[in-house]
Amino acid sequence: MKHKTPLLDQLESGPWPSFVSDLKREAESRAKNERGIDYQIPADVVEDILGVMELTYVHKRTHWKHGGIVGVFGYGGGVIGRYCDQPEMFPGVAHFHTLRVNQPGGKYYTTEYLEKICDLWERRGSGITNMHGSTGDIILLGTHTPQLEEIFWELTHNLGQDLGGSGSNLRTPSDCLGMSRCEYACYDTQALCYDLTMEYQDYLHRPAFPYKFKFKFDGCPNCCVASIARADMSFIGTWRDEIRIDQKAVAAYVGGELKPNAGAHSGRDWGPFDIQKEVIDLCPTRCMSWDGKKLTIDNGECTRCMHCINVMPRALKVGNDRGLSILVGAKAPILDGAQMSSLLVPFVKVEPPYTEIKEIIEKEDPHHPINDEEISELLRKEGFIVARRTVAKYREQMKIPVARLRRKI
Repeated sequence: MKHKTPLLDQLESGPWPSFVSDLKREAESRAKNERGIDYQIPADVVEDILGVMELTYVHKRTHWKHGGIVGVFGYGGGVIGRYCDQPEMFPGVAHFHTLRVNQPGGKYYTTEYLEKICDLWERRGSGITNMHGSTGDIILLGTHTPQLEEIFWELTHNLGQDLGGSGSNLRTPSDCLGMSRCEYACYDTQALCYDLTMEYQDYLHRPAFPYKFKFKFDGCPNCCVASIARADMSFIGTWRDEIRIDQKAVAAYVGGELKPNAGAHSGRDWGPFDIQKEVIDLCPTRCMSWDGKKLTIDNGECTRCMHCINVMPRALKVGNDRGLSILVGAKAPILDGAQMSSLLVPFVKVEPPYTEIKEIIEKEDPHHPINDEEISELLRKEGFIVARRTVAKYREQMKIPVARLRRKI
């Protein structure tokens, strides 16, 4: 190797796979270049990555500096500028720009697509990718400035793929698998995510929404893309009517004929299934009861936490009157801790062309004049003013009696 890395080498000594080993394999592959790739940036880029990381460990401070706004013509986002502050020592990473690429819906890929994007990045970048960043994008780590327009041209013309969002822009929308794989999905997450992406594509690259604004789409309250914790506007599937109960299947779980949690915990003998202990007593609103023969649910008190459905999926299913809830204001600051989304719209039906949802987005989007401020910061400073104006809407849309609504509030 070009640089000695004794501190990084220690990260290979544990029982888990190490990114250091991955980087060394990529560095060795680029050095040998047995496929005869016409590298457009220095072939030793990955070796210099290892070198600068080792120096970072030695000095206990970073040797990367933010490169400001680096991008492609006409786009204000998608490229994150990075430069090394030791370009003479590590010329391969003098520039090390990162590209965010708009991932496919549900993160479904074909082998052909993955081969093409890896070949592109091997030739014009470092060959190192991250599938996926916390915003959901395909992350292409490390290239030089002259390659940016070339990469963008190949992405759009050869792969039919656009850059993702970065900087102050609207970020790349992200969705769960939805109805393509999941029986719990209450709406087609991929269809809605695609439609809104195309509707607001220009805003991915030109600041118009509040700072770093994110849409995320969860098909049900299990929240597999964690929209309630990571999105400025969360779209979470829900239902308005009653949980469907198959009493025979409930009895089969109690009798041990069906394995709880779809058999996910079958690797260990946990003893016989106890519906009282594992379902009834764990309901957050205590809206369930079991008399030994029949399971009863007070649906007016149900918060749709999904626990009972997850434990007994053959016996309990989401309702038929399905739609989504819209929440706003999530953020995960390091110092203050997680700030979860707050309910804005309790229920809306999800029907193309999604006009009602788009009206909510464009009406509620607070185009406030403060630069570099997220909607979560605005809500925290101003107070959750939308709570007052949604109380009546909540009662009407979710069909909850006034007395129960007061208890919930």
